[in-house]
Amino acid sequence: MSSSHQQQQQATPRGLPGFLRRTLRTSTAEQENNALDYSPSSAPKSPAVPDSITDTVGVQSGNVDNDNVDMANRSSRSKSDSQIIDGRMTQTDIATNQNSLTLTSPGSAKRHLRAVAFPPLPYEQELGGNNSDDDVVGDVDKQSQSLSVASTNNVISTPMIAPPQPQTEATAPPPQPKSYKEIQYETMLNSTIIPLRDLRKLSWNGIPAHHRSKIWKILLSYLPANTSRHQSTLTRKRNEYKDAIQQHYDIPDDSRTNSEQETLRQVLVDVPRTAPEVPLFHNDRVRRCLSRLLYIWAMRHPASSYVQGINDLATPLIAVFISGYFPNKDVEEEVLSGEVMIDVTDAILEEVEADTYWCLTNLLAGIQDHYTSDQPGMQRMVMRLEDLVNRIDADLAGHLRETGIEFLQFAFKWMNCLLLREFRLQRVMRLWDTYLSEGDGGFEDFHVYVCASFLVHFSAELQQMGFDELFQFMQNMPTDDWTDREIEILLSSAFVLSTLFGGSEAHLNVVRH
Repeated sequence: MSSSHQQQQQATPRGLPGFLRRTLRTSTAEQENNALDYSPSSAPKSPAVPDSITDTVGVQSGNVDNDNVDMANRSSRSKSDSQIIDGRMTQTDIATNQNSLTLTSPGSAKRHLRAVAFPPLPYEQELGGNNSDDDVVGDVDKQSQSLSVASTNNVISTPMIAPPQPQTEATAPPPQPKSYKEIQYETMLNSTIIPLRDLRKLSWNGIPAHHRSKIWKILLSYLPANTSRHQSTLTRKRNEYKDAIQQHYDIPDDSRTNSEQETLRQVLVDVPRTAPEVPLFHNDRVRRCLSRLLYIWAMRHPASSYVQGINDLATPLIAVFISGYFPNKDVEEEVLSGEVMIDVTDAILEEVEADTYWCLTNLLAGIQDHYTSDQPGMQRMVMRLEDLVNRIDADLAGHLRETGIEFLQFAFKWMNCLLLREFRLQRVMRLWDTYLSEGDGGFEDFHVYVCASFLVHFSAELQQMGFDELFQFMQNMPTDDWTDREIEILLSSAFVLSTLFGGSEAHLNVVRH
């Protein structure tokens, strides 16, 4: 007996049926005749049959078997890759590859023989020695085919899986450093006693939107400079306003006098026409609040009562005080658009209504003669505007006289509504920052200089227009595209005029033609 035959007999495990031992010896001989030239140590390990799968089946293969399995897997991978189109493979192609690998590839046959020769121990325990040899061969063949399909799937899927990308944790952007102006505002507002003079000086150049509500209340003397008294003041004033509602508004209509009924009717007519371009004031809840506070103000100020134009003065206060409850919402995009009203509760709206009433009362106290009989304050401001334009732009003033345009025809609205109908509401907020910073004369004296600067700004265009065109232009000033930058230029020009002519009335005494 040759040594090779003896080695085959020694390598053949005993205890197997005879036909299995003969088949295994024949397969081993074919392996020795068809061995590859490269050494097993230099052959790359096949990724198609992981060690974990081999261990599960219970196969203990030698170096030659690993090489043949690797060669079969390489052949299978090459064939499967050629069938992949646009990174995908059809189910039919996958099935064809599986059958080809299982039935015809040398590596698949080797795995089949190893699985037959060395069946897994748990499987032998399950058989219990009662099954026939044919049953063992059939079941082991199923396991071998399952192993081949798993290997094929692994080969096919490997090229199509993208390498894992390193996952980076989402980090919030670093907070922006506070500006020097913001630090100054916070320092003042957190002080026990707020320095009003410094606050006015700082607010002249504009108040940040998230501080505007509180600062307006302070500059309008609604809140005291002592911050420890703010909450108690708000509680007392809001309760006083609730009492006024019960006294003047929530009463039967037949208990009102004819004058009171006429005032209420006028208020209810004007409120729906207030700020028609601002969706916030289309809200029914806001309109109810505005109607109520205007009527109560008229009842408690019988000398002037309600006059058209007062309703416009309340709109910036309502918008600013609502935005004060939502500092993270954009004033123009969310507050003035009315979207914020979804989050505004009835309790918040009641507080806004009370705060608006008291701040409007303090604002009108300095210009109340604008709304009394014959409105003497309004006429005085129009005359001052005409005198000022004659001094700073005589050509424009002369052209207006030649075309027959009187200042009272266009400037009366500017004084009555404080330019609220000439600018968008957000621009008016920036304008009022400076008016409130000017103190008691902001809405009267300084307003005249602003109107003069505003008129002179369009001097070149106005001097080219006739009566009809000029009158139409005055009624609809082209300011829709103005930003805070244009408002600040206007305020700077007004400040220069106030510096030149403020407190020197003799400079405005010009000869009338």
